[in-house]
Amino acid sequence: MGRLPDEALLSGLATGDQELAVVFVRRFQHRVFGVAMAVTGDRQLAEDVAQQTFERAWRHAQIYDSRRGSVTTWLTTIAHNLAIDAVRARRTEPVAPEDLDALLGTVTETPERWALADEASARLRAAVSRLPREQARALMMAGIYGMTAQQVADTERIPLGTAKTRIRAAMGKLRTTLSAPERGGHVQ
Repeated sequence: MGRLPDEALLSGLATGDQELAVVFVRRFQHRVFGVAMAVTGDRQLAEDVAQQTFERAWRHAQIYDSRRGSVTTWLTTIAHNLAIDAVRARRTEPVAPEDLDALLGTVTETPERWALADEASARLRAAVSRLPREQARALMMAGIYGMTAQQVADTERIPLGTAKTRIRAAMGKLRTTLSAPERGGHVQ
C-alpha cells in the first residue's frame, strides 16, 4: 500500500478506508509538521496544526482537484494556512509595519521554503518578490496581517484610494503571473 499514488491514498481517506488513511498520514506527517513548525516556531502548536490539517484533508478530500496541483501542494497549503491562522490567533499585537521590510526580504528564502518544497509556493514567493515594494507591503498588510485598506492607508500614511490601488494592482499582477504557464513548456 505504501507504493500507491498520493491521489489513491487521498481517495481512500475520503471514503473512510482506515488502512489507506494511516498510510496517507504516515506519508505526509513529517512534511505537514515541518510546514507547521516553520510557520509557528512552537512544537505544541505545530502538532495541533498538523492534526487540524489532516482533519481538514479528510473533510475536504472529495473537492481536491489534481489540475490545480499535487496532493502534496494541496496538503501543505492547508497546513500553511492553518499555521498562519494559529499564529494570528495567538498574537496579541500585530507585527509592526516597519518590520515588514525584513519580512518581505525573507519571502523568497525561508526555512518554510524547504518544508513546502513545491512549485506553487515557489512561484508565489517569486511573484511577490517581483512586485514593487509599495505594492508588496500593501499586499502583505492586507493578505497576511488582515488589515483593511483603511488600516493600510493609515499605517503607510497614504490616501485610502492609493492603498486600495496598491492592493488591487498587486493582486492583479499576482493573478496574471500565477495564471501564466511556466517557461519551459510545462503547464500545470
